[in-house]
Amino acid sequence: EVVEHVGDVPVFIDTVARSVAPGGLLFASTIDRTWKSFVVAIVGAEYVLRVLPRGTHQWKRFVRPAEMAAEFGRSGLQQVDLRGMRYLPLLHRASWCRDTRVNYIAAYTHTAPPQTRRSSPHA
Repeated sequence: EVVEHVGDVPVFIDTVARSVAPGGLLFASTIDRTWKSFVVAIVGAEYVLRVLPRGTHQWKRFVRPAEMAAEFGRSGLQQVDLRGMRYLPLLHRASWCRDTRVNYIAAYTHTAPPQTRRSSPHA
């Protein structure tokens, strides 16, 4: 879970995408930008249960799965899987689920040259 914490998501995604070899896989997890994620990840985790410090998350920085897939697509990676993740803090358990409206993880593979590249001093 790092994507929602970086300053420039497109540059971050382009940078990590460059490290994926042809046929390689990259996994990225983050939080979807939904009302459910606001209630669970911010109100619940930071204010009610206090399992995270207040201010850890900013809802406007959460990334929808389609937005992340599109950004990785521009960097030459194709989404091959998407799963929701559920954490039950009182039980200290995590599990996969179909619901991606809070936490999710996506798998991307390097299949084609990128459609566009951002300027980089290493290009």
